[in-house]
Amino acid sequence: MKLLAKIKFVFYLLLLWLIVHLTCITIDGLSDNGATADVAVILGNKVNPDGTISERLQKRLECGLELYKAKRVKKIIVSGGLGKEGFYEGDKMKEFLIKNSVLDSVITVDNNGNNTLLTVENTLKLKDQLHFNSIIVVSQFYHVTRTKMLFKKQGFKNVSSVSPHYFELRDVYSMLREFVAYYVE
Repeated sequence: MKLLAKIKFVFYLLLLWLIVHLTCITIDGLSDNGATADVAVILGNKVNPDGTISERLQKRLECGLELYKAKRVKKIIVSGGLGKEGFYEGDKMKEFLIKNSVLDSVITVDNNGNNTLLTVENTLKLKDQLHFNSIIVVSQFYHVTRTKMLFKKQGFKNVSSVSPHYFELRDVYSMLREFVAYYVE
């Protein structure tokens, strides 16, 4: 009986940890402190087989576009990889922004941001070239806490975040994945 009680205790402790963590990343991810920054870093997502961007990616881009139009950022970095559909996310993201009146000279494309860590590393490699000291991360609410943590682990402290108000059932799975990824990376 003592072993079963210990197992239950550990289970409930882990469940509490999960709930607290998910609550914290949700609050952080949905918060916008109104900060301005030198650069917005918009993380990539799925491009559809026909070359159009997914609704999730479009909402991220619209969020970054709002930051730019409100003069909260001066430049935009779009970061993503080559999807299995055969399109570079960064190129498709740039196309969207240009179609929405963002100057080509404002946008920097990172087509090697195949995952969050690579996006962070690639962004920081651009620091001297783009002359930035502050960034706003743009991604889904559940993703921004880990992204900011990765920037801070790399020594870049002046990072805030904004997320689109776009939610889907898939977010439940994504939040659980982010919980694990936060402690693995």
